[in-house]
This record gives sequence, C-alpha cells and structure tokens, in this order.
Amino acid sequence: MIDSIYNNGAFTLLSKFHGLLFLVADCYDPLDPNGNITVTFDIHEWKLDGYVARVTIQNYYQYRHVDKPGWKIGWAWTKNEVIWSMLGAFATQQGDCSNFKFKVPHSCLKTPVIADLIPEVSPSNKSEDCCRSGVLSAWTIDPSKSFSSFEMTVGNLPNSTSFLPVNLTLLAPGPGYTCSPVEETEPTKSSDIGGRREIQVFKTWKSTCTYSSFLGNKAPSCCVSLSTFYNPIVTTCPKCSCGCREVDQLTSSCIMEGSPLAISDGLDMVQCTEHMCPVRVHWHVSNNYMTHWRVKLTVSNYNYKRNYSDWNVVVQHPGFSQKAITYSFNSTLLPTVGLSDEAALFWGISYYNSELLETDETHLGSVTSDILFAKESDSFTLRNGWALPRRIYFNGEDCVMPLPDDFPMLPNIGSSIVKPTHHFLLLLLLQLLIFCSKTLVIWV
Repeated sequence: MIDSIYNNGAFTLLSKFHGLLFLVADCYDPLDPNGNITVTFDIHEWKLDGYVARVTIQNYYQYRHVDKPGWKIGWAWTKNEVIWSMLGAFATQQGDCSNFKFKVPHSCLKTPVIADLIPEVSPSNKSEDCCRSGVLSAWTIDPSKSFSSFEMTVGNLPNSTSFLPVNLTLLAPGPGYTCSPVEETEPTKSSDIGGRREIQVFKTWKSTCTYSSFLGNKAPSCCVSLSTFYNPIVTTCPKCSCGCREVDQLTSSCIMEGSPLAISDGLDMVQCTEHMCPVRVHWHVSNNYMTHWRVKLTVSNYNYKRNYSDWNVVVQHPGFSQKAITYSFNSTLLPTVGLSDEAALFWGISYYNSELLETDETHLGSVTSDILFAKESDSFTLRNGWALPRRIYFNGEDCVMPLPDDFPMLPNIGSSIVKPTHHFLLLLLLQLLIFCSKTLVIWV
C-alpha cells in the first residue's frame, strides 16, 4: 500500500514537473525556432459555382516528422460549400447529400476531415506530390518528402466566389497542434517555360500550425540512461519516468519480459520496467584516447506492437562543437539560437536501421552507433559529468533525464569503486620481494 502511494505520488510530481518544462519549452524552442506545419490553399481555377484549390501541407520542423497513420486536416465552411471531387486525398465522411439529385458531391459535411491516400492508389485518383499515406519527413532529414498536396473542387457557391474556411485543425497523427486562423496572403508564384515565365494563382490562403508537447502528451514518452567506462554503476532511467506500473498484477498495463504476448485492443503495450517508457535512449562513454573520445548511442523500443519508422534523436552536448564521426547513423548539426551547447540530429540509414523495430518475447528492438569525438584540450574533461548529454529528444519529444546527482562520476580516493588499499598492499609486497631477493643474493 505504501509502495502504491509512493509510486503514484512520484509519478504525479514528475508529471507536474515535466508539464512545467513543456509549458516553458512551448513558448520558444531554441533548437527549432521557426518550426511549424503550414497549410496552404491555392485557388488556381474558377468554376461556375466555385473553384479548384490545391492544398499543400508543408512540414518546416527540423526534427519533428509526421509518422503513421499520417496527418488529417479539417476545417469548417462558412457558407453552403460542398466538395464535388478530390484527387490525392479523400474526405473521411460524405455526410448528408440528399439535396443533390443528379450529381452527388464527394462530401457535403459542414466540417469535413481530409486524409491522405496510399502510394499504391490508382493514377486516376492521384494529383501531383500526393499519396504518401500521410507521412511527412522532417525538413532537415528529407525536404523532398516533407510536404504533401491534394486537389479539391469546391462548389455550391454563387457566381464563382470563394470564402475563407475557419477553425482549421491538424492531427499529425495525434493531437498537440494548434493552428492559426486561415488568412489570405500574397498569391503563390511559380515558374513556367523552363523558368523564363512567372505565373501565379488567383488566391492563396494560409494557416500555420505549431506543436505543443504539453497538449500532445499526457506523460513523457522516452527516457535517458547513462554509463561510462570509468564507473561500473549504470545510471538507469528515473523511476516512473513515463508512468508507474499498476499495483494490481492482474491489470494489463504492461507485459513482463519473456511472457507470451496477449491479444490487445490495438493500444500500445510496453514491457514492464521501472521507468515504463516506450523508448529508452542510452548514452555510454566507452573510450578516452589521446586526441579523441568515443560514445555508444543506443535507442531501444519497449513497445510490443509498434515500430518507429524514420525515427530520429537529437542530442545536446558541447562536444559537438568539435568534429564528430558517426558510424551507423546519419547525422547533422542543428542551428541553435541562444544556446552555449551544440545539438546534433541523428537518424537511421535507409534499408539498414531507419526503422526501430518492436520488441518481442526474446529480443529488445534497438538501433545503435558509435560516435567518435575530437578533443578540445581547453574544454574536454571527464569530471562533473561533462561527457554526458545535456538534453536528448526522441522524435521531437523531450526525454526524461536522470538528475545530475545520479550521474556516473569519476572515482576518487574515498570511492568504493577503486580501493587504494589494494594498491598499497601490492606496492608493499613488491618491496618485500625485492628486499628478500637482495638478501638472498648477499647470503649466496
């Protein structure tokens, strides 16, 4: 009973603390100050009762991507609009179209919700830059796959008019995004005839959507553990980082390691751990050379029924100010504003480790890479946890870090890790052997 109260209390305090951190981070993200997802409506053709618009969802986030099952956008019409037809996407509900006797619209809903099509859809249903299953890459990782478009014909309006939609919403794929009001901007321009002619659409409307971890997650989704070559003690993820195990062992909040998998209702099931996080990032300082030092970075997936496609990890550490070589991941430095420490972005190599696989009864899904850092003599040290990361993010989410007091530290004279007495006894024994050998020589 006492343990139950402690666990629930610890999780409540931890959740409130991280909620406060999320609120502060939502005000301004120095690692991605201009990150957002922009939704653009370009009206490029007029119809007798409406218009044809090309809608583009562009991801400008440096390290936050839109994973499966993909984005969904919605809005509210202000007049009597209907969507006659669509290419490259579809409305999830048709609604009541009983007022239309001869030609039935694609959607008659006042508040339509639009989803992307799969790449294998027939060519007759495709439009340019469409059909990516709603998945958008982060801008830094692959700009060519960071956007998706579809076309829709809107009608049931008088005399080729158009009206701004309101209350735009974005699920990418879950909650957490807040979108600004749709506003008319300068018409989108593009080039024609090999760049020799500039053309533009009739009207352009835009809305900017920004993400809030505080709104998107009830609890953290990842944690960090630490270890070093100079200290045998592993600093594990803080207890109850992402939640606490249920006291009632009959509940199915998690699955014990090695247990057979139970049939679930589709919800994510994770392995039972002290931290209860779906994902753990481990930072191990493995070697210290004359001019370099080495780290092994490992990302582990504790989900039993979820893979992470196109995962990425951001590590904030001053060591990235020097040259760093990553052996099994792609990597690049992120521009930082107002931070003294550099930040590096890591992601998987296509067809090798770009997918972080789910765990099973016998194996924990994981990806790993060594990172070799060049030393800067003025700043490098193993003392006071300097070689350990400042912050780590997984798929854009801030991971729970151990407290600095729990970091693995260098051994000292009073440490139980290294026993100075042993060295003294060995030295005394060596001197005794030398003395005995000299005495033996003299007697001989």
